[in-house]
Amino acid sequence: MDIHVTLITMGMSTEEIMGLALEMAGFESIPADSEIYNPKEDVNKVLFAIDVGVPGLLLAKMLGCDAAIAHHPEGGMAAIENFKVFRKHVDLMVRNGVPKKVAEEAVERKMRALMVKSHQANYDLAPSVARVLDMGYMNIHNPLDELGRKIMQEVVDKVGKDAKVGDLMLAFTKLKEFSSAKTPIMLVLGDEENKVGKAVVAHGALTNGGSDVAKAYFEYGVDTLIYIHIEPKDLEILASLELEGNLLVTGHIASDCVGINPFIRELERRGIEVIPLGLVGL
Repeated sequence: MDIHVTLITMGMSTEEIMGLALEMAGFESIPADSEIYNPKEDVNKVLFAIDVGVPGLLLAKMLGCDAAIAHHPEGGMAAIENFKVFRKHVDLMVRNGVPKKVAEEAVERKMRALMVKSHQANYDLAPSVARVLDMGYMNIHNPLDELGRKIMQEVVDKVGKDAKVGDLMLAFTKLKEFSSAKTPIMLVLGDEENKVGKAVVAHGALTNGGSDVAKAYFEYGVDTLIYIHIEPKDLEILASLELEGNLLVTGHIASDCVGINPFIRELERRGIEVIPLGLVGL
């Protein structure tokens, strides 16, 4: 007699999905820029995008998804208190030789601006749509940025201090996310012939540190700084200071995907169907 066994695969809850991201990043708690807006117990199919919003939620419903996962904060307390994650720049600066007092002063101006700006957020629009649609909804920001930062810093460390900045730029393009991106890696300060020297990937702290954080790094021994993006005004300020140092900008979407893609692959390995939108390098 033939016996047929049907294997039933159970989905993951949104809480388990968040827990997986925390585990991969080495975090013990959910940071202020990440949140589960509408919990779901049995998630088997998700839409994943850097930004989801209401259109993405409607598309996820049309495609039969159980949940939508955004990278950037999209509502709730994550939209209001995400500025708290900016303080992680202080920890990263201190680990790389910047005195704590200097580091705290370097983040103060931009952190205050982020806090004030957060009060503009229409913080319950997208989450309320998710509730009406009965769609699981969450965003995972800092854990995946931290995962990406570690991967990028490994590239920097492997290239070494004695390599040229141009060699480091080439090494980054060996990551599929950068080789697939339409945005080129840019050297916005310095020279490709300069030595890399002491190099830091200043990522995984909500957003770029702007001119104040970069200035602190350059003044306290960092030769090459890597941002994933920077405001033109901050770049103008840095250029006017005529500091010694190299500033690389690797590109926002591609750099975010360095941390997002390993997480998506892990979800897929666990049986979750993922529909990616606007991602590169998968």
